[in-house]
Amino acid sequence: LNQTVRATHQECSIVHHLLKKETECKLKMKSTEWDGVSCWPAASEGQVVSVRCPLPGLKSENAPVFITRTCTDQGWSKMSLSYYEACFYEGFDKEEDMREKTEYFDTLKLIYSVGYGLSMAALLAAVLVFCCLRKLLCTRNYIHLHLFVTFILRSLAVFIKDAVLFADKNMDHCTVSTVRCKVAVTFFHFCVLANFWWLLVEGLYLQTLLLFTFTHSTKPFWIFAIVGWGTPSVTIVMWALLKAQFDNEGCWDSLDTHLWWIIKIPILLSIFINFLIFINIIRIIVQKTKATPVNQTERRPFKRLVRSTLLLIPLFGVHYVVFALFPEHVGTGPRLYLELVLGSFQGFIVAGLYCFFNGEVSNICIITFYSKTNAINLPTQEETQEQGK
Repeated sequence: LNQTVRATHQECSIVHHLLKKETECKLKMKSTEWDGVSCWPAASEGQVVSVRCPLPGLKSENAPVFITRTCTDQGWSKMSLSYYEACFYEGFDKEEDMREKTEYFDTLKLIYSVGYGLSMAALLAAVLVFCCLRKLLCTRNYIHLHLFVTFILRSLAVFIKDAVLFADKNMDHCTVSTVRCKVAVTFFHFCVLANFWWLLVEGLYLQTLLLFTFTHSTKPFWIFAIVGWGTPSVTIVMWALLKAQFDNEGCWDSLDTHLWWIIKIPILLSIFINFLIFINIIRIIVQKTKATPVNQTERRPFKRLVRSTLLLIPLFGVHYVVFALFPEHVGTGPRLYLELVLGSFQGFIVAGLYCFFNGEVSNICIITFYSKTNAINLPTQEETQEQGK
């Protein structure tokens, strides 16, 4: 576990490499000179010293690789080549490419910010509806309610992390290491974990309903609550303790350390279990739709259950299976759009399907509204007696 920290981006890898070289240079004799990139050893007057390109992985095969300086009576001469010339390879650090990348990520951030904002607003309204209409609070809707909360927390965590890590464009993201940014990243990971595991709870519960469609066999809600909240809590506490002990560098947002697997494995586990549940539910639906229903009263609840299952299961993170087993740097473009853009609107879609466009919720809202309206318009006992006179 005691390993060299590698940051998420190549630029940060270069920064950490230079910091390491600077430390090594300062540990040598005092006569050495660190110019910010290379360590120049002590030399006698007139001696020519050469160093290679100090940045690994940035040298073209056709580019010069040596930088020379001459020790004079007035100090070191100018370098024979700039670091840019010595370490340059075609396509690196072009202003146009950098501008396009900046615009791309700014656009991506704008889209997912809108998505998470819409999701948070819709989910807060959905939670309010469920809490106000007490008749809706059965085991199924309690699970929906907790899922809504995890989506809200995930959206909130994204905004907090962006505000702490990326609000200040002058911040050195490669070397900053504060308690504030570590807490923001830890909270973000917890919210993502909780969201995935409550999606898994939805899958487990819906499969239970399909397996016992015509019975009253249900599991207590506290079992689902332990799975949904307990697993992410234990995982994130263990990750944070190990991170503080063995890898307490940066803002804990590096994905290139072995400790990342402590978080990634539970996420992958929830994704693939939900995918297997999805396949199994499709199999059960196909089998039951082939069977002739005993009577008409049994068909309608089953159709309603099948419809709601099919609407929710595709939102259980099945799309995450596409890139689940690939490293984070593989297919970055499609992955960002699939996981960030689609994922940001996922809460908005779930709130719409399971609250605002849900027939059960609409019926109870209508009944509650008319019952309250009629109660307001009904005459009092005194008014009735007066009218009788």
